[in-house]
Amino acid sequence: MAATSTPVVSDQTIKTSAGSIPFDFSQPPIIEGFTPPPRFKEETFQEKFIRKTKENPFVPIGCLGTAGALLYGLRAFSLGKTRQSQLLMRGRIFAQGFTVVAIVVGVFSTSMKSKP
Repeated sequence: MAATSTPVVSDQTIKTSAGSIPFDFSQPPIIEGFTPPPRFKEETFQEKFIRKTKENPFVPIGCLGTAGALLYGLRAFSLGKTRQSQLLMRGRIFAQGFTVVAIVVGVFSTSMKSKP
């Protein structure tokens, strides 16, 4: 017959730290010789809008001009003033072109600034 062995429990107890967390997910890991870059505060929509408007003020002006010409032209069309409506729709196209040119100029100038 084969002898069966029973597990032997030693007198030493395994120390566990039930209260400590091995890794804190709210903090970056600590790596020797590496310093993580500082975290910047994220912008709100309003802060980003103001910053972008200061960088290129012609884009919001063109957007407002486009929207104004469209709304005023639709109002003139609903009142039956076809000649005025046609002129305002042409003005809307001009304002849209102005906005597109302002966007392209803004993108070009921003790309030129970032180069050292």
